[in-house]
Amino acid sequence: MRFTVLPQVLGQMFKKPFTNKFPAKYAPGSTTGFFEAVQAGKAELIPPIETPENFRGKIQYDREKCIGCKLCLKVCPSGAIEFKEEEKKIKIYLARCTFCSQCNDICPVTCLSMSNEFLLAEADKYAPGLIVE
Repeated sequence: MRFTVLPQVLGQMFKKPFTNKFPAKYAPGSTTGFFEAVQAGKAELIPPIETPENFRGKIQYDREKCIGCKLCLKVCPSGAIEFKEEEKKIKIYLARCTFCSQCNDICPVTCLSMSNEFLLAEADKYAPGLIVE
């Protein structure tokens, strides 16, 4: 009864990983140097694996379809959505977003959707790439 997990652990040791080495096959000594080599054409980025169907990545917002009903604000558990009164439109802070997709589900005009984009790392949480307007 003590070693019931042992066969599973041994089996996992000899299986290939499900992930790929992204962005490089081997860990570079310097990431800055690696990306400079990529820009110069001396090194190659390994693309990430394809995202599965219904992946919840960066939120896409269609401003023209939005009617300003504020339902997305009410269901957002992390408070990532801000309403701009003067324009009757929303602003989404992806640094606060938990990617739960509740705003997409409740939107009556489907102006919100989830994309396959997941490379969202930034040093500044208010960077333009992390704010959806």
